[in-house]
Amino acid sequence: MSLRSTLDSLATAFANSVVDAIRGASLAELLHESGSSTRKGPGRPPKSKAEPAAAPAPRARKAGRLPRRSADQIAKALDQVVALVKGKKEGLRAEEIRAALKMEAKEMPRILKEGLAKKKLKSKGQKRATTYSAAA
Repeated sequence: MSLRSTLDSLATAFANSVVDAIRGASLAELLHESGSSTRKGPGRPPKSKAEPAAAPAPRARKAGRLPRRSADQIAKALDQVVALVKGKKEGLRAEEIRAALKMEAKEMPRILKEGLAKKKLKSKGQKRATTYSAAA
């Protein structure tokens, strides 16, 4: 017998004995051996008992639509944005403006759109790389 045929017959015998052992075992034994006796399904592993390093702060705002804003409120917010970007030669991205003025992300598109329409702001770039600066 050659080495290859010997290895093939040993591998086949081993595989058959593993399959026979699995078939003869109960479901409880299989779950216990796989270490998933406490889990109900193939979900996330259980959380560790250790304290988390830093839990994120809960968000104070609620999900959903913003309350309707008046034209005066939008104009006031636009004036704040213009004053902020006036001092920045390179301009600021929308997320930088939002962070500096402590606004919600949902508020920004309307304000920036108004600023561009009224030519108080000018934009350069696309998508998240768009920078806004005060119009001359």
